[in-house]
Amino acid sequence: MKTSKLLMAGLAGGVAYFILGFLLYGMLMMPYFEKQTTNNVSRGEDMVWWALIVGNLFLGFLLAYIFGRWANIKTFMGGLVGGLVVGVLFAAAIDLTMYGTSDMMTLPGTFVDIIVNTVMIAISGGVVGMVLGMGKE
Repeated sequence: MKTSKLLMAGLAGGVAYFILGFLLYGMLMMPYFEKQTTNNVSRGEDMVWWALIVGNLFLGFLLAYIFGRWANIKTFMGGLVGGLVVGVLFAAAIDLTMYGTSDMMTLPGTFVDIIVNTVMIAISGGVVGMVLGMGKE
């Protein structure tokens, strides 16, 4: 698979993940998660935007690399399913480790975060798969 296609798919996946994060965490789920935090660790208005954006892009590139180099995923549905598997494993690993080592969120909040992150990664994976399947090889 061409590097340019992997980069485009990674960029598309990262942008999708960023938009979904804004919609789900920034709007829809914000009231819920505000009640689930155990310590006020949020930066609030002082978010470090460059780090957030770069982190989202890295997730898109991770999915593009896995799907394009190893899994040969080239459809939205293939990416959605692949993203679902990667998403639940990734989110559960990070969230449960954070729950076990810090006092930032309740256990119910941790499980809801795993679900929200899994949905975001699954949809982003669908976008990555779709972009990988576009055009010529």
